[in-house]
Amino acid sequence: MNKVSAKRFFTFIVASGRRGGNTEWLTRKAAEILPAGVTQQWLHLSDLPLPPFEDIRHSVGVYSDPQGNERILLDATLAASDLVFVVPLYWYSVPASAKLYLDYWSGWLRVPGVDFRARMAGKTLWGVCVLSEEDQKRADPLIGTLAITADYMKMEFGGVLLGYGSRPGDISTDKTAIEQAGHFFTGT
Repeated sequence: MNKVSAKRFFTFIVASGRRGGNTEWLTRKAAEILPAGVTQQWLHLSDLPLPPFEDIRHSVGVYSDPQGNERILLDATLAASDLVFVVPLYWYSVPASAKLYLDYWSGWLRVPGVDFRARMAGKTLWGVCVLSEEDQKRADPLIGTLAITADYMKMEFGGVLLGYGSRPGDISTDKTAIEQAGHFFTGT
């Protein structure tokens, strides 16, 4: 992976049930090494609630132009060169808010004029995850969700930075994760 250029635009999608939790802390640690010119946008899905996703592919077939929080998330997703999922491990997968956000991608694929899949191609999808078990294989379903999403959308997959922490602040003692955070977005 090449060094991150200042022209990049990182959008961080924070899908934690706890503001400022271990996963967000580790992500912010990783983001510290981004060059000064790199734009960073941090969105907490708890601040942008979405209603349950309604699958109308086989009835109506197309989705209307997004409004409200959905529009904010669509615009932020399309503006990013790099999309970072800040996702603690919840029941071996992404939190419900992240899954709901991804469900909306199905609708965005069918909004006339958005060209969602074509506009996502070539962007980089990343993940940062802190889990409360030391066996990192427990995060395999979460990693698979993100990797397959990137593949389907013809995005680059930057990988997932994993850390360990159960109680608030535990991640600050995971020296391996902190070391990896220091070069995660640059690949050096």
